[in-house]
Order: sequence, then structure tokens, then C-alpha cells
Amino acid sequence: MVFLRGWRYAAFISCIVGGMGIALYPIVVEPMMNVERYKDLQKRTRAEIKQEDIQPGNMKVWSDQFGRK
Repeated sequence: MVFLRGWRYAAFISCIVGGMGIALYPIVVEPMMNVERYKDLQKRTRAEIKQEDIQPGNMKVWSDQFGRK
């Protein structure tokens, strides 16, 4: 069994951290940086849905509880 020491250990850990960063970037970072793209996509996909019709249990449709009345 080979033990990693010195620069090989640092390179191994860097590859693991870099791989995780590359894998998580399109899932976590990119949507946070380009919010308008996802807002537009959500607006287009939900255009035909009437929320009042699909709301379960005759519950009130969600509204901002911190807004002024």
C-alpha cells in the first residue's frame, strides 16, 4: 500500500476539492449568480397554471406575511 506524503498528498487533496467544486458549481453557484434567468424560466413554465385551482384543502394562496396590509 502506497502512502501519500508531501506534494503528492497535497495534489491528491487538491484534486478531490477541485472535483467537488467543479461538480457543485452548476448546481449551487451558477443559479445564485444568474437569478434573472431562472425567474424568467419559472415565469414561462408556470404561465398556464392557476394556483387557486391546485391549492390543496381550500387553503389561502400564499402571500407575503411581512407585506403591509
